[in-house]
Amino acid sequence: MSLGKILVLLLGLAAVAFAVRTALTGTVGRDTEAHSAPRRQLDNVREKAKQLERDQQKAVDDLAHRLNEQ
Repeated sequence: MSLGKILVLLLGLAAVAFAVRTALTGTVGRDTEAHSAPRRQLDNVREKAKQLERDQQKAVDDLAHRLNEQ
């Protein structure tokens, strides 16, 4: 095989691979939404945990304050 035929074959395979990837993912570029969904979910869980911790600490502080007043 000549170098030209090999080059055409490689370019053809690259084009087919790109077409298959585009067909499977539905986008030409990187699908950042799919990659960031787990990170966003983890951030939501962390924020909820922090909020629960703040609420619990406030409840404990209020209870301690009421007990000290009595």
